[in-house]
Amino acid sequence: MKTPAGRECPHFYGDYFRGRNVEECRLLKLTGQNWSRDLCKTCPVPDIARANSCEHMQLSISVARPIAAIFQRRVQVTAHCNKTNRDVAEPQIGCGECHALPFKFEIKE
Repeated sequence: MKTPAGRECPHFYGDYFRGRNVEECRLLKLTGQNWSRDLCKTCPVPDIARANSCEHMQLSISVARPIAAIFQRRVQVTAHCNKTNRDVAEPQIGCGECHALPFKFEIKE
């Protein structure tokens, strides 16, 4: 479903049927944190979901205020691969074990 920022996110839920206006982030709801519409503007989860669709990767998010953005809260994402049982350094790429990475070009002389 499209977020208030206009991007597709699998964890955003909006119910607008017959005048309702219910919006929530179900990933933040699982962690028990409060959601607001401004978090969708800088959230990296839609980009991660578009780049990597691995069913073994589990995202965990938290809302924090970085030092550079004093007045603005931001979503921070960490990923864990359930298949290899290790943390994923770059969630957009994945762990490298579940899906084969593209081959490397070799330059022959």
